[in-house]
Amino acid sequence: MTAALSIRLRDVSVRRGHVWALRDLSLELRDGQRWALIGGNGAGKTQLLKLLATDVWPTPTGRESLEYRLDGRRIERREAKPLVAYLGAERQDKYARYGWNLAVEDLIATGLHGSDLLLSPITPVDRRRVAAMLALAGLRSLARRKFLTLSYGQKRLALLARALVARPRWLLLDELYNGLDARFRARIDGLLAAARRRGQSWVIAAHRTADVPVGTTHLLELAAGRPRRVGPYTPAHGAELARAAAEPASALASPRPVLRVARTAVACAPRRAARTLLRLQAVDLFVEYRPVLLKLDWELRAGEHWAVFGNNGAGKSSFLRLLYGDLSPAHGGRIERSGFPRGTPIDAWKRQVGFVSPELQTDHAIDVNLLDLVASGRHASIGLAAPASSADRRAARRWLDFFELRSCARRRPRELSYGQLRRALFARALAANPRILLLDEPLTGLDPRQRAAIKRFLERLMKRGVTLVIAVHHPEDLPRGRFLGLVLHKRTASRVKLPMDRDTAT
Repeated sequence: MTAALSIRLRDVSVRRGHVWALRDLSLELRDGQRWALIGGNGAGKTQLLKLLATDVWPTPTGRESLEYRLDGRRIERREAKPLVAYLGAERQDKYARYGWNLAVEDLIATGLHGSDLLLSPITPVDRRRVAAMLALAGLRSLARRKFLTLSYGQKRLALLARALVARPRWLLLDELYNGLDARFRARIDGLLAAARRRGQSWVIAAHRTADVPVGTTHLLELAAGRPRRVGPYTPAHGAELARAAAEPASALASPRPVLRVARTAVACAPRRAARTLLRLQAVDLFVEYRPVLLKLDWELRAGEHWAVFGNNGAGKSSFLRLLYGDLSPAHGGRIERSGFPRGTPIDAWKRQVGFVSPELQTDHAIDVNLLDLVASGRHASIGLAAPASSADRRAARRWLDFFELRSCARRRPRELSYGQLRRALFARALAANPRILLLDEPLTGLDPRQRAAIKRFLERLMKRGVTLVIAVHHPEDLPRGRFLGLVLHKRTASRVKLPMDRDTAT
């Protein structure tokens, strides 16, 4: 019989930098319970999950107590660590940041030993457990594929398999469903259903009803690092999350509205006949020697806005990186950028284009404060090669104020919540006053209030002449306005008419 693990917190606080992420939190998590963890961006959800996973220590206050009990017997944190498994966006980003490109089966095997890398050969017993997990997760055909060549959804599924292979008592899952299409969501649902049948417990941070797995029993809502609600999870809570996610922006007004649009924030584009900004001709795109898109012809004109759809792995992120200039067409293809003749340094183009993506969020997990991160957008660089100028700092402060991040100006990216860092990347993208914005799943990781505010802000940018190209899974993640549709599927691109085509709302 599997031993039962319970976790008890009393007056626990966590401070990151000068900010209290958690404050005087008391909570008891009993074996067999499955918790939904909700709250706005910056509420402390990620820090709580890391604390439970023993990756973060409580800040000493003289009152705190954090206990792990195995069948009623108190155990040390080092004994508890193999019994809990944490999975968040940071772990997925970590492999890209350090270039850890393990084969999928080796990646999953590291979960058996709680290590990032495979430190010893896989034993026959471990190999059988890994093979069983590959089959359960539907990853058998990818066993020898390198992790960094996988699609976003495949990576998330592989990391969940890694977390599950050691059969932990508690799964600590931070926004697990972010950026996944329906196919991968269903596969993850299946893995969690199997975990539930085995009696495993979980705490899963979520913003939407659809992101709360079947079988969840309890609810914890955090606000400013403190519990706002604690108790059983009921269908009424699911309905409440659904209403919040669908709430119109006008209903989310507060005494200090989020992201108020200043009239001088973005310069208005002059009215002119539509001209071609970007043209792709016979483009073949390869990533890590694998074909992503073939024989692509496409044109972006001034005043157009495009929504790019496709399943995980269809090439949406690679397509936007091609437009931005991080990827180039294979020999024989051609990309033309208006006003930038061949031979122009790509940085000159990038300084005219704002870019927000999960991969860019990974790149910015560096030791730089938020003010310099935003200022780097004026130079299209990762970090700053030289100290920021006074103009750089003025622009950075203006956009930090705009996105309500001025209090975080001296904090590092790893001291922020996922949603706060996403807003910081919006600020970085806009610091150079771009004419084109390339947005890859831009609302991922944002709470309903922030999602509505960002959509409202994008609508204003569209009116002011900024051209948007947005990759999304769900049409409801688009701002109101007239969009052209592009669907990527099996290495081809097809233009589609969107049912939501309409003039931008006032």
